[in-house]
Amino acid sequence: MPELRKDPMSRRWVIIATERAARPTDFRQEDPEPSDLDKCPFCEGREEKTPPEIFAFRAPGTAPNSPGWRVRVVSNKFPALRIEGQTERTKVGIFTRMDGVGAHEVIVETTNHHTHLGLLPPEHIADVVRAYLQRYRDLRGDTRFEYVLLFRNHRRRAGASLSHPHSQLIALPIVPKRASEEVEAAEMFFGQEGACIYCTMLAQEVDAKQRLIFENEKFTVLAPYASRHPFETWILPKQHQADFGDLEPASELSFAQALGETLRRLDSCLHNPPYNFIIHTLPYKHETRHAYHWHVEIIPSLTHVAGFEWGSGFYINPVIPEEAARFLREATTTVPAVAKIR
Repeated sequence: MPELRKDPMSRRWVIIATERAARPTDFRQEDPEPSDLDKCPFCEGREEKTPPEIFAFRAPGTAPNSPGWRVRVVSNKFPALRIEGQTERTKVGIFTRMDGVGAHEVIVETTNHHTHLGLLPPEHIADVVRAYLQRYRDLRGDTRFEYVLLFRNHRRRAGASLSHPHSQLIALPIVPKRASEEVEAAEMFFGQEGACIYCTMLAQEVDAKQRLIFENEKFTVLAPYASRHPFETWILPKQHQADFGDLEPASELSFAQALGETLRRLDSCLHNPPYNFIIHTLPYKHETRHAYHWHVEIIPSLTHVAGFEWGSGFYINPVIPEEAARFLREATTTVPAVAKIR
């Protein structure tokens, strides 16, 4: 029988459609995507085809905007928001407007056009994480910005316009609605229970074990109880930490290992599925560090959002989260020593 589940963080209801129960083989991605190697601006040796380098990990003695880099950050050539401008709001009748101020950057994760983040060695993924942190912390210094959204679109169905492995960040002058709702729910729970809702959830999930997928010394990977999408997966630090920017150097490799292991398990089960991942973190100017808990949400793009979802705000998930967790938990993976070409 179908089941309704409520996510206590977003306060959103989800329909777990048990009568439609699906397996990983129902979602395997067999279609190859057309190659864009010949026109890719992110490949090594084509640095002049991107805006100037903002940050990079590169070999000693190599110059900015030249070959020799491992991870490279540039401005998006077609930004959603631009760095110039002010954040004053004006009224237009009952409406409100402001300049489209922000930052839109691309983190090019590797020189290898034919791999993806989950197939990189943990030490290389850790360099990608360090690039995220450097840009996240640097943009905090611009008082116009309220929030930085770090995200990754993998494959065209998930919104990637280029196949070369890359992530993006957008610095916003406004806290997004989703982030505000999460913070408000966390504050409400803390006011009622005197504890972080995410820490409480982690303790319950570790005790139940049904939705656990992977863990290392510092991070836990799980399928959320009210998963909106098939094989939706979350990564959370075991110790309470509200702000992604507070990730200490001693935890960078552990986070990279958890992220890489999760992406490899999705790759193994679903054959390189399209997905989005988003880092959810405390807004820059919020002080509710006691209540909120940063985390990563990985959402495979395996089903379509249609009229019912748009009209109701409900999601229909045909994969029971406990089953998704079992498939991913039992997946066989190998930690790569060097990046593999697919």
